[in-house]
Amino acid sequence: MKEGKLECIDQFEDAFILTIFPEEVALAKASLASMSIDALLKLRDDIGTALNRKASGLRDQLSRLGQDIAAKGTGERSSLRGRKVPIKYRDKSGNAWSGRGAQPVWLREKLKAGAKIEDFAVNKSVTPRKKPIRKRRKARRKR
Repeated sequence: MKEGKLECIDQFEDAFILTIFPEEVALAKASLASMSIDALLKLRDDIGTALNRKASGLRDQLSRLGQDIAAKGTGERSSLRGRKVPIKYRDKSGNAWSGRGAQPVWLREKLKAGAKIEDFAVNKSVTPRKKPIRKRRKARRKR
């Protein structure tokens, strides 16, 4: 009697797995090593079409959510991207910095040691950055 119940449970588990993951179970049971080259190529094509179907479904869902991934992927780059800029700061050992991006370690260490950024300016008329002044907007009157 117990063996009958165990077989029933095993059959139930197999049926449950087959209903949830039918493609994965079918692939797992098929031995890839024993398949012919034509069968493997057909399997590869089937997998490619399934993945394309999934991707298009996901694109549709994203577009319904207001996200246009096609437009995001082909955005225009800044006209300044990749341009070389003149060096603004240089120390005696030859380290240089253009003034863009994060401060380099060599400059940060020397500034912490007490040096001033003007000491490293290539063009001595360079002044340190100041915070931009924000203009205040006038409050709109309610009518």
